[in-house]
Amino acid sequence: MDFRHFFDSKKISFIAIFAVLATFSVTNTAKAAMADTAASVSHEAHGEEEFEPTKVIMEHISDAHDWHLWGHTSIPLPVILYTDKGMEVFLSSEFHHGEQDYQGKHYTYRLVDKKKIRVVGASGEVDEAASQKVWDFSITKNVASMFLAVIIMLLIFTSVARAYKKREGKAPRGLQSFLEPIILFVRDDIARPNIGHTYARFMPLLLTIFFFIWLNNLMGLIPIFPGAANVTGNIAVTFVLAFIVLIVVNINGNKYYWKHILMPDVPWWLYPIMIPVELVGVISKPFALMIRLFANITAGHIIILSLISLIFVFKSLAIAPVSLAFVLFMNVLELLVAALQAFIFTLLTALFIGMAVEEHH
Repeated sequence: MDFRHFFDSKKISFIAIFAVLATFSVTNTAKAAMADTAASVSHEAHGEEEFEPTKVIMEHISDAHDWHLWGHTSIPLPVILYTDKGMEVFLSSEFHHGEQDYQGKHYTYRLVDKKKIRVVGASGEVDEAASQKVWDFSITKNVASMFLAVIIMLLIFTSVARAYKKREGKAPRGLQSFLEPIILFVRDDIARPNIGHTYARFMPLLLTIFFFIWLNNLMGLIPIFPGAANVTGNIAVTFVLAFIVLIVVNINGNKYYWKHILMPDVPWWLYPIMIPVELVGVISKPFALMIRLFANITAGHIIILSLISLIFVFKSLAIAPVSLAFVLFMNVLELLVAALQAFIFTLLTALFIGMAVEEHH
């Protein structure tokens, strides 16, 4: 693949500036965020409990029913529950950070482990049988972050589309000139080589996947509002993305694609072996997409937070310069990984689509 037309762009300087600014921003805010968490843990334990890096890290990378700002300050998010007795809607602040139960119209609810909502029985204990009847459709931090990413993408691309209409036939400028090389990169180096002459049908899907993953990856590197949500490090999100790819690939698969799966060019007595293997391959391809994105993004967050945790594990500021130096390096690396994972997911999606729509002559 020829990347020269992308990297030769004058607008690469904007990417470099963004990388530097984002790196310093992430370094400083990550330190502040971890300090707030460590302070809260220490405060709750009245100085008697050791700092637990695993607990702190898992809280930062997991989903939540509120959006943490600093200390004990957070933005409450809507809790939407569908029960066998009707709908319940209230704000997560009713739980007071999990310290109190909430008496709803139909049940009393408790926030367990800051992310699971359970029904509380008359005895004051969690009623598992009643909890199974409750469906949680709440707007969690990850969901809110996805909505924010979608809004940002709509604002960006509608403004760019308007610019193309107003300046038809003229050289792009501003945001339009920044995004055009990236869009052309997806078209010329991902879609066209892997899909072929029918690539234009799939360009909206590929561009949406690329920018959705890239934007959420970048927002996830900012540990304070409006970032801090580990969207692409959530297995449910990557599962849905992979499932969409699975549906698109198999719906658009032509007769040659299905013949290769159901009637491969092997002796008939090998069909009992080859057909199950091919069917497993249909599932394993999007499964690999799901696991790759989830594992790489989650691992990056864990490494960065682990390096910051060293300051509190050793209980010494002397380790801070070394810890922050490695964090700075990891943040620069994660900026690359954020774009790289979006590129790989989009590239493999185009490759799978191309294999399904390829015409045999």
